[in-house]
Amino acid sequence: MTEKDKGRRVLIVGGGIGGLAAALALARQGIRVQLLEQAAEIKEIGAGIQLAANAFNALDALGVGEAARRRAVFTDHMTMFDAIDAKEVVRINVGAPYRARFGNPYAVIHRADIHLSILEAVQDDPLIQFHTNTHVCELAQDASGGTVTDQHGERYRADAVIGCDGVKSTVRQVLIGDDVRVTGHVVYRAVVDVENMPEDLQINAPVVWAGPHCHLVHYPLRGGQQYNLVVTFHSREQEEWGVREGSKAEVLSYFEGIHALPRQMLDRPTSWKRWATADRDPVERWSYGRATLLGDAAHPMTQYVAQGACQALEDAVTLGAAVAATDGDFERAFQCYEAARIPRTARVLYSAREMGRIYHAKGVERLVRNSLWKGRTDEGFYDALDWLHGWRAEDCLKS
Repeated sequence: MTEKDKGRRVLIVGGGIGGLAAALALARQGIRVQLLEQAAEIKEIGAGIQLAANAFNALDALGVGEAARRRAVFTDHMTMFDAIDAKEVVRINVGAPYRARFGNPYAVIHRADIHLSILEAVQDDPLIQFHTNTHVCELAQDASGGTVTDQHGERYRADAVIGCDGVKSTVRQVLIGDDVRVTGHVVYRAVVDVENMPEDLQINAPVVWAGPHCHLVHYPLRGGQQYNLVVTFHSREQEEWGVREGSKAEVLSYFEGIHALPRQMLDRPTSWKRWATADRDPVERWSYGRATLLGDAAHPMTQYVAQGACQALEDAVTLGAAVAATDGDFERAFQCYEAARIPRTARVLYSAREMGRIYHAKGVERLVRNSLWKGRTDEGFYDALDWLHGWRAEDCLKS
């Protein structure tokens, strides 16, 4: 670390997966980080997420890959069934052949566990300082840096500001000022103990049951002791983005027409969390002056390709590499970072929208989907996924 490095400081707004990963990536470049989190403690809520090979490549680059592997469940395959007739449509091997192709595994993990895997490393880094109960309300910039103001009127200043504050980002509102795009799709999530999971659905795989205007997902967590349940449907209501407690009656009402085999999982949770989902249309720039965006603040996307957290991890690695490549010139670093990330994340975002349409196909379109996917080989799927799962940290600055 040079004397110049010791003097550089960055504010990170948001202590989720992306914010922690960004803090770690920057601290590894010798930059002092103040991380501002609005919650009373830095922890993650939610349920399970999927980690493809690109996520593990990013985690390894951040030095936390092994910690994540210890907490993950490594799956045998990914499977999609038709939710109407319960027939298998496609099965993709994500065991040894997948690892051989992409150099890393495919796994599922509780969101809190992947967050903790990064948090432990962040807490051990003396260059990173936490501020909780700190809700950033304002951002101002000048030629030498940025200043944010919290709900108490407290000001924090640094050489640069990274907005990692989620879908409803305050930093994004200041920099760009666009609106979220509410999709009209609602997601219910729950975690159940294995004893409460139907035995015929206890499968060591991310399993998708694709139905008309809906789908269901389940997979194991925490050594197979729990199962993550996710159900998605097109709402009949006018939705606004947000999270609240779910209603069992509501979720059952949207799945009356599907096969009894997947439908039985809907009776198992004692409670659900309900997300009215949103994304944003991609924009041509995230960075203005000495401020930029990362993760959901930059590119909130729907869940249909299971890449939200994976892309935030890629962002963090790329941001760290951009800062290193520009010798701490944050304005140039941010331009370099977004040049590499905007085209890729926009492609992922658009792919997620399209995959949602495919999952939720009905009528003849459903039959076409099933017919097209039934004949695909593992290698065919690997080829199709190579642009996404084949990301490498060493090539992260290539746009």
